Amino acid sequence: MFNRPVRNIHDFLLSTYFADGLRITLGVLCPSLVLAQFGLLQYGMTVSLGALCASVVDSPGPIVHRRNAMLITTGLITVTFIIVGLTNSNIYFTAVLIVIFSFIFSMFFLYGNRAASIGTAVLLIMVLSIDDLRPWREVLFSSALIFFGSLWYTGLSYFFYRIRPYRLVQQTLSDSIHEVSLFLRAKARFYHKNIDYDDNYAELLQLQVLVHEKQDEVREVLFKTREIVRESTPEGRFLLLVFVDMVDLFEQVMSTYYNYKQLHEQFDASGILKHYESVIIKIADELDDIAFALKTGATPSLPTSLIEDVEKLKNEITALETNNTDGKYNTLGIIALKNIEVNIENILSRVKTINSYFNKKEKKNLKTRDIEIDRFVSRQNIDAKLLYENMTFSSSTFRHSLRVAIVMLIGFIVAKTLNLSHSYWILLTILVISKPGFSLTKQRNYERIIGTVVGAFIGMGILVYVQDKNTLFVILLFCMIGAYSFQRKNYVVSVLFMTPYILVLFDFLGMGSLSIARERIYDTLIGSGIALLASYSLFPNWEHEKLKEAMIDTLKANMKYFEEVVLLYVDKVHNLTNYKVARKEVYVTSANLASLFQRMFSEPKSKQMMMTELHQFTALNHLFSSYIATLSLYKKEHAFMVANFDDLKPTVQNTLYLLNLSVENLEHNKGLSSNVPLIRNNIAESIHDKNDEIIVAEQIDLIQKAAYDIFKLSEKIKL
Repeated sequence: MFNRPVRNIHDFLLSTYFADGLRITLGVLCPSLVLAQFGLLQYGMTVSLGALCASVVDSPGPIVHRRNAMLITTGLITVTFIIVGLTNSNIYFTAVLIVIFSFIFSMFFLYGNRAASIGTAVLLIMVLSIDDLRPWREVLFSSALIFFGSLWYTGLSYFFYRIRPYRLVQQTLSDSIHEVSLFLRAKARFYHKNIDYDDNYAELLQLQVLVHEKQDEVREVLFKTREIVRESTPEGRFLLLVFVDMVDLFEQVMSTYYNYKQLHEQFDASGILKHYESVIIKIADELDDIAFALKTGATPSLPTSLIEDVEKLKNEITALETNNTDGKYNTLGIIALKNIEVNIENILSRVKTINSYFNKKEKKNLKTRDIEIDRFVSRQNIDAKLLYENMTFSSSTFRHSLRVAIVMLIGFIVAKTLNLSHSYWILLTILVISKPGFSLTKQRNYERIIGTVVGAFIGMGILVYVQDKNTLFVILLFCMIGAYSFQRKNYVVSVLFMTPYILVLFDFLGMGSLSIARERIYDTLIGSGIALLASYSLFPNWEHEKLKEAMIDTLKANMKYFEEVVLLYVDKVHNLTNYKVARKEVYVTSANLASLFQRMFSEPKSKQMMMTELHQFTALNHLFSSYIATLSLYKKEHAFMVANFDDLKPTVQNTLYLLNLSVENLEHNKGLSSNVPLIRNNIAESIHDKNDEIIVAEQIDLIQKAAYDIFKLSEKIKL
């Protein structure tokens, strides 16, 4: 227990978050420190500003994309600084520029997160330069300094990448494995006595979203890095194999879904469920060890005690079955325990395989995998047609961009009216808080306010009680690293570090006083209030507007997944790529739906439509995909055979028919109820022994019943 917090700290220090924090701090601080030695601190600060803007777009991803984004940012921020610097003496012209630039660069959201961050960097330089009145020659000179500062950071980032080209992949892959470990721990809690099933299930859905996000990050970095795609090095092949096997392992974890309430009613007295929980947690610990080993370069080892625990579990099940002469335990319950134990063995076997990849001798001999990389990654081309198509109020991005433009103008007018000395803080607050959806804006609003207020009091305490300049510099450095390390991980903590960092920085520049902290709090509250009110009243984007599309996408993805799994049994030679792409789409759409459901809770009650039905729909779809995953594992892991699959085709076709009807109901619900019968399996009726065919038939029957429940629920949903 003592080692866990120490491991967490060590893990964070080896993470992409801390690496980003160190790199950004070095990139931003160095120009100012170096030029300060020559009495040119003012110029150094301008170079640092260019580096800071470039760092905004330097989020994890393929180095080619990061480099190109930083170079585009370099050009755009330089031009923007010149335009604003030459015109900011005219307050009316500045107001027009704020509206135009805010709208144009907010529309960058159309082209993905990296493009959106380019737009944010440009708006950042605009906001910071609107009050900076200089002669035109100084504007041009300062723009050159910003240009070189941005290039300096771009070069620094590229340099760090070339030193350790695989480091980012190792870190993101490690983070994704850790999320799978957390998902497995949530699964383990279902075996805990007196667990709240609804709360734990809600957490499970949230963790599923995080697993998908992390796996998507790995795909982005892994499949778009040329050295790895070509598998030209042992390290590249190793990372690719670990990721592919981890996705398969997650599918195995997903497939373990049972009626846990019934299991507890039957087996709580025996104590066996506690042993299930213990074994699953130990496997999760082993996954954490693998994740940690990826960052440290160590070699994880599978403890023999874990293998022994699984064997003991198997013996306990046998003992329960043998001693069940009085029929105390339901036969179906015993079968469920056996199935879960077999699944645990399969997961453990996969963990053993991944562990074996870490062997240095084996690394050199790892065989390549034939993977159609392009089918697993999405590419967003810069298409002017997409921009034109979204110039309408039906586009959420258009409404968001228009809202940002208007709100930034309001913030500018308020700042000028109040005549504040650092009025750009209001605009900065609006810029970082304004998100496309109300729920995200509300969340970022609270995080900004809490972080700023607490950070301001900490900063005031530092300035009052610490006078030594060397100590203040160390505190400044610590706060910089903290602010930049947590900006993607935890925004509250990032702002909490950012505020003392700014206050101490102002003190170094001879502008520090407690009134600065007070003004920052006021400006943050004003900007937050404006942004939140606008997100509610000015062309709002509510999550229920996306409900229909998200639910239909999830159903269609599950249908495709089911079809591909059925083909595993029908085709002797089946293209597994189609199956894996379909599986990925299920994870993507399910995560999107679950994420949307979570965000709806942050919205006003009047905007929370069909919450009970949506919760049931999300749960049923998770159950449906879990049953399909189990069916696929029967074929892939156990090589189950069905001699005459034609007997099962009516059930399969009825399942697809039910899902198609569900899609139609969601698209055009006429409020009519219909009866679609369930199809009975001929195999289930003709075979009495528990063999491969009856197990497959029962699983397909479970899938059909889940599809029927989804269909009946879809009749109640009106969107």
